[in-house]
Amino acid sequence: IDPNIGIVPVPDHRLAELAAVIPTKQTVPAVVEFVDIAGLVKGAAKGEGLGNKFLSHVRSCDAIAEVVRIFDDKNVIHVEGDINPISDIETIKTELILADLETVKRRVEKTEKELKQFLGESRDKLRDLRFKDANKQLKNVREIRGIKKVIARVLTLLSKKN
Repeated sequence: IDPNIGIVPVPDHRLAELAAVIPTKQTVPAVVEFVDIAGLVKGAAKGEGLGNKFLSHVRSCDAIAEVVRIFDDKNVIHVEGDINPISDIETIKTELILADLETVKRRVEKTEKELKQFLGESRDKLRDLRFKDANKQLKNVREIRGIKKVIARVLTLLSKKN
């Protein structure tokens, strides 16, 4: 079920005053867009009923105003059978929390995967750096040994003779 959408302009006397000071081709007032989303059933966070569709509509909204049924009318059915606004509010809150938990769970899993990948790449980079550093140090040692040999030859050190 697609939501019903109502767009309501927000009256603001300051808009006319601004338009008088700063002339524009058109003055457009702020608006509030109301999205009337069909009712939520237990298990929506697990995809039951139109749960996934309902939750995607809720995600696209900036705020939620819960409107629950409190009147009795035999011509208007209630998904739970009995009219119980407190239970309806608890169902909405519970399903939104469960959906949030699922979102957090997926984000944690994705972050863990990214972290493992990053750590693997970092470990490889660290190993490469250590190898490069070891090679550099070995090269430095070889250069120092070569210099020492030259110095020892020049100085004719006795300890170098054995």
